[in-house]
Amino acid sequence: MSVYWRHSAGEIAALVRDRQVSAVEVTESALSRLGAVNSKINAVVVEMPEEALSQAKDLDERLARGESPGALAGVPVTIKVNVDQAGHATTNGLRTQRDLMADSDNPVVSNLRKAGAIIIGRTNTPAFSLRWFTRNGLHGHTSNPRDPALTPGGSSGGAAAAVAAGIGAIGQGTDIGGSVRYPAYACGVHGLRPTMGRVPAINFTAPDRHIGGQLMAVSGPIARTIADLRLALGAMAAEDQRDPWWVPVPLELGPARKRAALCVAPEGLAVAPEVEAALRDGARRLEAAGWEVVERPCPPFREAARLQAILWMAEYRRGANEAVEREGDGDACFVIEQMQTLCPAPDLNDLLDVLQKRTSLTRQWQEFLAEFPILICPVSGELPFADQLDVESPAAFGRVMAAQLTQIGLPLMGLPGLTVSTDLVGTAPVGVQLVAGRFREDILLDAGAAIEAGGVPDAPIDPL
Repeated sequence: MSVYWRHSAGEIAALVRDRQVSAVEVTESALSRLGAVNSKINAVVVEMPEEALSQAKDLDERLARGESPGALAGVPVTIKVNVDQAGHATTNGLRTQRDLMADSDNPVVSNLRKAGAIIIGRTNTPAFSLRWFTRNGLHGHTSNPRDPALTPGGSSGGAAAAVAAGIGAIGQGTDIGGSVRYPAYACGVHGLRPTMGRVPAINFTAPDRHIGGQLMAVSGPIARTIADLRLALGAMAAEDQRDPWWVPVPLELGPARKRAALCVAPEGLAVAPEVEAALRDGARRLEAAGWEVVERPCPPFREAARLQAILWMAEYRRGANEAVEREGDGDACFVIEQMQTLCPAPDLNDLLDVLQKRTSLTRQWQEFLAEFPILICPVSGELPFADQLDVESPAAFGRVMAAQLTQIGLPLMGLPGLTVSTDLVGTAPVGVQLVAGRFREDILLDAGAAIEAGGVPDAPIDPL
């Protein structure tokens, strides 16, 4: 069996487009890899070999007729189980939703299909997609392929673990509090949280989100190369008017000044020495590529994280608490209890104040990013956590929350963020987070490519 599963998305698409290999051959290789390693990590919890091979056969037939195959021609991808995919249950890791079948595709799934991607499976998430760890009572526990003692991240832990292990070249994830950026960090790959409104996405198996979810939740790609993130973003961001927040902004907005701010410890965040070393290494890599890097404080993350949590928990208190009780997932019950202790229930005036302050914070960030088009900051204050650390005790939960300051705070302003994996500390991946202004994913990816050029952990890997 050919090892096309080792290839990047860009390489696969070029081979299929030029008819040097068939989409069916690529898909067979991807399915073989899935069969060889998935049982060790439980990243893909719904396999669909017949459906995938049927998609690949259709693509090959379109190519034979001279039709355009799309930018992701024949590229194996995975979809997260909290996203609607026609004919499959949108479980969100819940036993109570095991039969919640989708009649139509979420726009992000539609766009991947239109681009010629081949969906080979659906990836795991924690119950309610709530944690930076991946375990639930329906699909089980996902392991980090680099080291099972470490979390694979969450909530897109299955997506990141699959990409790192060579199960698909691109993993679709979602991010409202780090659920793309952190799993990419934990598994030693790259992950892009796009600007709110860049990638159309909506589930029709559930009512529309409340205002917090509408303003902060996005879909984005996880991949082994920055070039593949760029390719995936182009496909995912295609127009779909079913999402009223989608904005028709070009993917390339012209050159920007190569000037970056380095903030090692935003607002006094406790940062592990290995994390600081990675940040300074990332800054040196940018400087070697011709960027000016200035070490200085950045705008507030703490106030943004506090306001994000108010919006987040207001949505859970509006009915999701009952759903958590019905599901009876011990991890989710513990996490919700801790979150509600940290975040008292708001009244109407509190919610109005949050939205007002969001505008002020967004203005501060936009002004800062006009002066420094890129911010280099931690993905997390710590190396990837020991698996299931957050549910060990209230103190452990507090430690996790404190370290994840930049994960929680960034979505409030709707800004894009990029995790670039740069190295390993033993078996633990480490990397940097880049932030740019709204709709400046082009700058993020340019800077990310410059940092990537200095070296990244090997991938794909065989699970330990």
